[in-house]
Amino acid sequence: MNFNILAYTIYGLLTCYIIFWIGRLFHKNGRVIILSLFKNNAALTDTTNNLLLTGYYLLNIGYAIIQFSYWEQIQTCEALVSSIALKTGWLLFVLVIMHYFNMLGIYFFAKKTNSFTIKS
Repeated sequence: MNFNILAYTIYGLLTCYIIFWIGRLFHKNGRVIILSLFKNNAALTDTTNNLLLTGYYLLNIGYAIIQFSYWEQIQTCEALVSSIALKTGWLLFVLVIMHYFNMLGIYFFAKKTNSFTIKS
């Protein structure tokens, strides 16, 4: 018996939920951090935060879709669970790495932006 369609459905629903839930969480809570890095410049903070969310959605949904093409044929229930867990684990790993690189990039961008401000 081929379990690939079931695996695709479960993985697709699970990854969409994870991607959108974490995206909303980062967007809401990350605004405070970005706002402090940009010295309370709300316009720059909101623009940066919205761009990060858009890029986050596009990159991660694209990554999740690409994972379908690398899926091998699944014949047993154990392989089904193992395959979904492995693919979901890799997705979470990518999310963590991307989050830390984004925060590092925002930190350096804010540091560079704030060093050129004119102090009166």
